[in-house]
Amino acid sequence: MSMFLDQVTIDVKAGKGGDGMVAFRREKYVPDGGPAGGDGGRGGNVVLVVDEGLRTLMDFRFNRHFKAHPGENGMSKGMHGRGSEDLYVKVPEGTTVRDAETGALLGDLLEHGQTLVVARGGRGGRGNTRFATPRNPAPEMAENGEPGQERKIELELKVLADVGLVGFPSVGKSTLLSVISAARPKIGAYHFTTLVPNLGMVNMPDGRSFVAADLPGLIEGASQGVGLGTQFLRHIERTRVILHVIDMSGMEGRDPYEDYVAINNELASHNLRLLERPQIIVANKMDMSDAEENLKKFKAELAKEQKDEFADPIPVFAISGVTRQGLEPLLSATADLLDVTPEFPLYEEEVEEDVVQYGFVSDEPAFSIDRDPDATWVLSGEKLEKLFQMTNFDHDETVMRFARQLRGMGVDEALRARGAKDGDIVRIGEFEFEFVE
Repeated sequence: MSMFLDQVTIDVKAGKGGDGMVAFRREKYVPDGGPAGGDGGRGGNVVLVVDEGLRTLMDFRFNRHFKAHPGENGMSKGMHGRGSEDLYVKVPEGTTVRDAETGALLGDLLEHGQTLVVARGGRGGRGNTRFATPRNPAPEMAENGEPGQERKIELELKVLADVGLVGFPSVGKSTLLSVISAARPKIGAYHFTTLVPNLGMVNMPDGRSFVAADLPGLIEGASQGVGLGTQFLRHIERTRVILHVIDMSGMEGRDPYEDYVAINNELASHNLRLLERPQIIVANKMDMSDAEENLKKFKAELAKEQKDEFADPIPVFAISGVTRQGLEPLLSATADLLDVTPEFPLYEEEVEEDVVQYGFVSDEPAFSIDRDPDATWVLSGEKLEKLFQMTNFDHDETVMRFARQLRGMGVDEALRARGAKDGDIVRIGEFEFEFVE
């Protein structure tokens, strides 16, 4: 996998509700027929659904716009329009969904088949059958369908790799991944070759397999957000076994043991739970001249450090990614460890800190008034625009109803307070009318 996409913003738009119908019965012996306009159908929702076959957000690179179908319009004879099917969008397990504008967490999608409605379809407009009253038994009014919800959402995939390779830059993590799997990471002799995790599927001769991720090079201070920082550390959060790769050649003039301690401190300061993951130490570059000597020193330091005699010593495997020596025992040990390591649950803290927002309550005022240079009054606001979109301007009664709704919202008073005079032009969207005192 050359490109690994773990964060993407997409546009979702639910279907608009169908428009209500104004119709009358025309039966021979029924005086004045009475209203017979049906309601519009519900617009389709946009729903995310987890598909265990997907491992990445790659599919969203080429398609970022998802739009559900509108509901059918109401028909005569009181027939309602048909509601529209929901649009299902597949995402991989482990996708976190946020509202791109507000940053609010909408949900964490973790298991196959789990769904999350990210944009709600508009309800259908009511037909004139619904507006009949004893005073007005044959109303000429119907509503247009409610617009479907439209929003930008951000999908983020925490890599669900089983094994994470950690270590300082240029200790040979990318090389190791390329020899144990079919992944072909870019390999360079400079720090920070890996900017996004490279994922590789490792297939063992005995039929077992696991996903290994070469996690981006880490420098001290990453947990404070320096370097590739916290973005990198997020990727480790869901790996079950950590392969701690250490350059035993000491070529860069660094001490292998100090590197080991530094990286572990790094993991600890990000989230202590990371140190609960079992580690295997991979002593790499054993084909170099001083490696044997350095490995002895390293093991001595490690033994000194492990004072707790009941703790299992951390296994150390000497390998060379370049000459491929020592790989098989390392991979078997890794697969054995995976067999006995449970998956970690998501952290409680992680779940609590984000409040999932259901219902889309907005504390915006119902409308706002601006004035154009040509002295036109311009009305805008979510609630007002929705009313406007749901008003069918072909029928006078509906227009009158809209005027009453505006008055009820306090638009007339507000315009008067701002100094609107009789005959001034007022605009909502494309629609202009005169202000009447």
